[in-house]
Amino acid sequence: MSKKEAASVTSALASLIGQSIARAGGWIPFDRFMALALYAPQLGYYANASRKFGTMPSSGSDFVTAPELTPLFGRALARQVAQALEVTGTREVWEFGAGSGALAQQLLQALGDKVERYTIVDLSGSLKDRQRERLQPFGDRVQWASELPDAMRGVVVGNEVLDAMPVKLLHRVAGTWHERGVVRADAGFAFEDRATDLRPPVAIEGMHDYLTEVHPQAQAFIRTLAERLQAGAAFFVDYGFPEHEYYHPQRHMGTLMCHRGHLADPDPLQDVGSKDITAHVDFTGIGVAAQESGLNVLGYTSQAQFLLNCGVLDLVGEAGPREHPALHKLVGEHEMGELFKVIGLAVGGFWDSLGFAQGDRTHRL
Repeated sequence: MSKKEAASVTSALASLIGQSIARAGGWIPFDRFMALALYAPQLGYYANASRKFGTMPSSGSDFVTAPELTPLFGRALARQVAQALEVTGTREVWEFGAGSGALAQQLLQALGDKVERYTIVDLSGSLKDRQRERLQPFGDRVQWASELPDAMRGVVVGNEVLDAMPVKLLHRVAGTWHERGVVRADAGFAFEDRATDLRPPVAIEGMHDYLTEVHPQAQAFIRTLAERLQAGAAFFVDYGFPEHEYYHPQRHMGTLMCHRGHLADPDPLQDVGSKDITAHVDFTGIGVAAQESGLNVLGYTSQAQFLLNCGVLDLVGEAGPREHPALHKLVGEHEMGELFKVIGLAVGGFWDSLGFAQGDRTHRL
């Protein structure tokens, strides 16, 4: 998307958000603003034609995900998916937010005839076009859906999908909690706080000013998934923390961040539609929502430990030294290895999941 096209999208999206604010009486909660900024049809970041995914800024992309870095990620995850398919007696994979289709391609290649159907649930029309082009060799085994069906069976995967679900912002000022929302301003948009009864899931020690996020939409997604997944399992990979780390007293500025051109900035109100808006995942909230809805938590660990458990070192040995730098990014403690976590969920009884065989941290959720 050219600069001129991007400016046109930003202008149109800002007008749409402004109309929403006006209809709501001059103020909307941040999660409503984030939903429009990311998902408004044809205009939101994930709904417009910008490239988004890629390894270098020169490609016009904004960020890189693990499957874009190396096929080792998908091939290692495929070992866990294969086990889950066998244990649950299912033959379908469901991927949420499939991006460029890189992970789908890697899983389909690695799993072969273990998968009868691969269904992608994605809201982005432009990304669906990229996915269709990439996955054309797999024919009608690959299907698309724009929403969850009433009933489903199979193994669900989601890489960096929970972090893009809209969050509410809570701001404690002088000991009083407020919900942060968005209003119109001369330069576009501005934050405005309003007193609220909402609270973080745990008390925040101290009386200092404190800004954080809560995640009702991500937790509602997990509850809906639990209602509709009749047989199978789910594995979500994302950056985040357990509750006691997420709401640490020293994390007083929250985790909300924007990404554009492989650079990060903290201002979601500027250049709407032209950059990603994300927040880290509260994995305790995800685990609790799953358990309360009848799913079992198979495990929770770092991305590094999960991939090692799935045999990524064997795979890199087969691939050769050219993949060593990418492997370091996947499992390095100061790269993606520790910041990213994996949580596994399942319908029915608990079973020993390959990815959590060692280093399971479920007790720390």
